[in-house]
Amino acid sequence: MINNVFNSWQDFFAMGGYAFYVWFAVACTLAPLTLLIAYMLWQHRILLRRIKQQQTRKQYIHTIQQKKWSETVK
Repeated sequence: MINNVFNSWQDFFAMGGYAFYVWFAVACTLAPLTLLIAYMLWQHRILLRRIKQQQTRKQYIHTIQQKKWSETVK
């Protein structure tokens, strides 16, 4: 496909003399998308860690309440 439009890979990367603008636009598009994906993965990891902490805390409270309940019943 590239060889049908451009005579060589060098011509493809040169983009008909507009290489700076074309590749700068590609970089300006891919950089924020990459940062967004990295940020979303980081936030996902943090969210999962907080959920696990909350579940552990609830389980601990439940265990303590069960223990207190069993002591009052005796």
